[in-house]
Amino acid sequence: MNEADIPIDIHAGKLLEWLVSRRIVDKNWHLHIRNIRNKISNAITDMPAHDELLKLLSGAHINYFHCQRIVEILKTTEADSRNVFGRYGSQRMKDWQEILKMYEKDNLYLAEAAQILVRNISYEIPGIRKQIKHLEQLGEEADKKVQDLGRSERTVYGEYQQMCKQLGVSGTNLRQELIQKVFSELPGMFEQITKTVQQLKKPIELYAAFAGSDDCLPLLKHVATKGNTTVYEFIYGEPPLSVEEPTVTLELEKQETGTEQIDFGDSDGGAIDFGDDGAIDFGDAPIEVEAGEIDWGAPVDDGGAQQIDLNISLEESGIVVEEDGHAGGIAKGPDAYSVLDSPKHRERFMNDLLELEAFLRMRLYQLGGSDKVQLLSFTMMDSFPDHDEKSLTIMVADVDTVHGALTGELLQHLHQIKHSPEYVDILTANIEQKLSSIEKMKETVKRLQEKSANFKQQSIELKPTQTKIIDQTRTLQGQIERDISKRYKNRVVNLYGTNL
Repeated sequence: MNEADIPIDIHAGKLLEWLVSRRIVDKNWHLHIRNIRNKISNAITDMPAHDELLKLLSGAHINYFHCQRIVEILKTTEADSRNVFGRYGSQRMKDWQEILKMYEKDNLYLAEAAQILVRNISYEIPGIRKQIKHLEQLGEEADKKVQDLGRSERTVYGEYQQMCKQLGVSGTNLRQELIQKVFSELPGMFEQITKTVQQLKKPIELYAAFAGSDDCLPLLKHVATKGNTTVYEFIYGEPPLSVEEPTVTLELEKQETGTEQIDFGDSDGGAIDFGDDGAIDFGDAPIEVEAGEIDWGAPVDDGGAQQIDLNISLEESGIVVEEDGHAGGIAKGPDAYSVLDSPKHRERFMNDLLELEAFLRMRLYQLGGSDKVQLLSFTMMDSFPDHDEKSLTIMVADVDTVHGALTGELLQHLHQIKHSPEYVDILTANIEQKLSSIEKMKETVKRLQEKSANFKQQSIELKPTQTKIIDQTRTLQGQIERDISKRYKNRVVNLYGTNL
């Protein structure tokens, strides 16, 4: 096989070592290359206007092969300075010809070209590729976060709409709508529950028979028989003549907290008003105190002594004897609330309801059991022989209906608002926090979209740079391969491992 047909394969990453080992370049070549670089820096400050020259000089690094092309261009631009002996009088041409000679001494140009090639394939090109990939990855991550935030935003908004739906409000003015519902819907909700409780008379009687006492489940029994009366009527067993329920003060708009002062009214110095005639004013009419005798009725002249007539009827005396108990009283304060509205009695009502439910479920379990001997323990229920599993199931369902209505989310919220004015601020703040979270998500999405667009733009701008460096490296690779090939009788030279 002819030696000229045997290719020379050189790993591109070890090209410089290969050149040094073949004594083509000196191992200390880098000590001399600095002078050449300084010479090039001075020479490019004085260059003629030429498009190709501008393109060459705009490269990242000018090497020996660039200098060769610059000299070829200068032969045309500096042709007027050439003398009869073929030499150029132009200083530009002399400078670049000197640079070529410095490069060619000890093959410094080949060592530098090998170094540039190794740096490009080992660092520059992989670095740009890595940077482009990183920017694309950042853009994809930003897009993914945008999608995740979009899903979260829809979820939170769905939760907000669900909360508004449960509360029966539109969300336009949460505070105002909730306060209006306290007065417009809460009484009707209690009335509806009361109608359902009236269906529990039979289960209450069944439980009373089991307990052997009519005093069990007092609140539940009271509401089932008399309705949602005032606490006053439940306590005293008689309805009041009038009801003065505590005033509920709820501001439709949230007020800023300020310095509170006690209002003593318009009295001058807080003096007590004794009236014009010295009578103490107790409200309805002044009680006048006058000097004189007490009128004991018609006097009887019996030796100059007065006698008291004790035969006066109650009607004539004006004294009214009230009935026993509290009939004709006024329900004030907590006693003026209805049983289901009073926080204290509402809790007792719930306890009665749960107690009845537990009994019915246990009785239903025993009726459904296979051990019929258990039925003998319920001898006190012989007065209710008509109850069975079906009727008990209906009773349990009725109890569950009352329990569900009384523990409904809307009713509990409205009840809390009525008895704790601060609760409306807490509730509206929790709901409006959803909207605040959505706004923050939207702002974050906007920033992420801007970042994503920025990352993608940087990646796009780097790709032409990457392409340019790859093209320059391929060109340099071919120039080195041809140069080495001339040194070995034009054998084919392959620089492998460039990954271009």
